[in-house]
Amino acid sequence: MSQAPLTKSAAKKKALDYHRLPKPGKLSVESSKPCSTQADLSLAYTPGVAQPVLEIAKNPKTAYDYTNKGNLVAVITDGTAILGLGNRGPLAAKPVMEGKAVLFKQFAGIDVFDIEVNAKTPQDFIKVVEAIAPTFGGINLEDIAAPHCFEIEAALKKKLDIPVFHDDQHGTATIICAGLINALHVQGKALETAKIVCLGAGAAGIASLNLLVAMGAQKRNILLVDSKGVVHKARTDLNSFKKAYARQTKLRTLEEAMTGADVFVGVSGANLVSPAMVKRMADKPVVFALANPNPEILPEKAMAARSDLVMATGRSDYPNQVNNVLGFPFIFRGALDARAKEITQAMLIAAVHALAGLAREPVPAAVLKAYQLKKLKFGPDYILPKPFDPRLAQRVPQAVAKAALKKTPKGAVKKAKAPAKRR
Repeated sequence: MSQAPLTKSAAKKKALDYHRLPKPGKLSVESSKPCSTQADLSLAYTPGVAQPVLEIAKNPKTAYDYTNKGNLVAVITDGTAILGLGNRGPLAAKPVMEGKAVLFKQFAGIDVFDIEVNAKTPQDFIKVVEAIAPTFGGINLEDIAAPHCFEIEAALKKKLDIPVFHDDQHGTATIICAGLINALHVQGKALETAKIVCLGAGAAGIASLNLLVAMGAQKRNILLVDSKGVVHKARTDLNSFKKAYARQTKLRTLEEAMTGADVFVGVSGANLVSPAMVKRMADKPVVFALANPNPEILPEKAMAARSDLVMATGRSDYPNQVNNVLGFPFIFRGALDARAKEITQAMLIAAVHALAGLAREPVPAAVLKAYQLKKLKFGPDYILPKPFDPRLAQRVPQAVAKAALKKTPKGAVKKAKAPAKRR
């Protein structure tokens, strides 16, 4: 028997108590080596610690042998775009960054230090991350507002020799693409010919369109819409990222753009799409209303308008949740296992196909039990794997690592290991 939903005040108290009790926060640091005797202490610190220091000084690559660098990711933010809550500052972002760390550990066995940076400019932020990068095997940028996030990621990719990944861009894009190719398959349509409307021209929107184009979507079939309407060539207020998707068109409003569209992808705000707009879409449309916690249109309203659509949201209480936890832990797991120096577009596409393919396979009994379901089968209400599907921990990292190793020069990853079997 399902429990009655909590009142707003009760839900708030439950969330605050979870973070406060029995001790504040969601993270702790634990030793991975014994340190209970004098002999242990002499190895953990002086004089024993001098030996790996000298080895690393001679050959920096041995840091992967003698420290946790190869399994340690920094989750870093400036707090300018916190989880749908806007610019609340770096300190207010810490609960989210701790939460991200928990997911890395839970789903992929990756250790994380969360780092909240008080930086006034993108250049200041870049300098901080560059300075601390030797500690880590990878950098996960999080909750950084556009367009600064693009500048920061591009600069750090050039400067660092470890993977740099902005989850709000590429993690979101990966899951959207995986779900979308499956949704189009269910609807009997192809990415190459689909007419796509994207509402939201920030980090997630631009990155998703870039990845969709790399996978075969045609720019001539894409309409990008921001807070001022359709992104078209006559506009003079566009940054370089929006200009890449500016169309020569007479269409100006979201309603006009959605007329005849096969796909709507919303990464914007609540209640911006009406049932009338959904009715104007093409036969068998796909609607991804991903604003959180309140989507651009609620599934019940969209379904009432159209019975022939495939619908996805960012919420766990509806079918087809587009959840970044399907991507970032496993993408980093594969990148770390391959000792990749960067996360490439080919690695992201490999993750897309691994996720999409997994959803088309029979669902294990363990997944049905975890979600208290009697059955789950690929179709309109199941286009993406569930986060607690144990197959994710093998399938996605392996695909990502394979794509990473294809590009790596022979011998450059001499000590890289095949992805280990986890959970």
